[in-house]
Amino acid sequence: MTRKTNYCLGIMIAGLLMSSCNSATTSDDLQKDADTVAVADNDGFEQIFDGKTLNGWEGDTAYWRAEEGSLVGEVTPEKLLKSNTFIIYKGGEPKDFELKLEFKITEAGNSGINYRSVLFDGVPYALKGYQADIDGKNNYTGQNYEERGRTTLAYRGQKVTIPNKPGESQKNAWTAAIIDGSLGSSDSLKALIKSNDWNTCHLIIKGNHLQHYINGILMSDVTDEDTTNRKMEGLLGIQVHVGPPMQVHYRNIMLKNL
Repeated sequence: MTRKTNYCLGIMIAGLLMSSCNSATTSDDLQKDADTVAVADNDGFEQIFDGKTLNGWEGDTAYWRAEEGSLVGEVTPEKLLKSNTFIIYKGGEPKDFELKLEFKITEAGNSGINYRSVLFDGVPYALKGYQADIDGKNNYTGQNYEERGRTTLAYRGQKVTIPNKPGESQKNAWTAAIIDGSLGSSDSLKALIKSNDWNTCHLIIKGNHLQHYINGILMSDVTDEDTTNRKMEGLLGIQVHVGPPMQVHYRNIMLKNL
């Protein structure tokens, strides 16, 4: 199935969700449809996690381990975090790329995939940069959040342009952001994300265009024209967030440089 076909199917499913009040289609039916949209074309992708060791990655092993094919991040009552911590991919600083993986997170969990990021001075294994947000309650999963930066750039369901002009973070969102359109309501898209079960994530990052897909559905779309704050390349890493005990699993992590 081509990427164009995947995109069109994603838009069709989002449209069905938005018009559900006029349709007999159930959320279970839509979930099954969403599962069929998973991107199958893996040409040019490279596995960057071997499923057995942390080779090629660097992070605090008090919180990260390889287990049964998964990269596992865990916070326990005995080892609570004082600041967000990342396990960082050491195979380069991707510029234009696609990233595919599967994730599963407990209800109390808070995580995310950082890209085009830089190390944050003074805090071990901390990153600053774009993040595909993931959380166990699926309040934020799919949105575009800039860690230690401009904060929320696009909520789930938003197509956004970040203009090349000053802004500030208010109520954890960037005030200069311009909403160009809707990809579906946040709640309708949330219905397509599985709780405490495996989901797919697909990031398509080209130039200043940043797209986050969950289970084959476009969840947020950002065009970043802010030449002062945007980054065009940088580190890739996966986060465990400050908070209560939690666990997150990532597997089948594949990268394709464009």
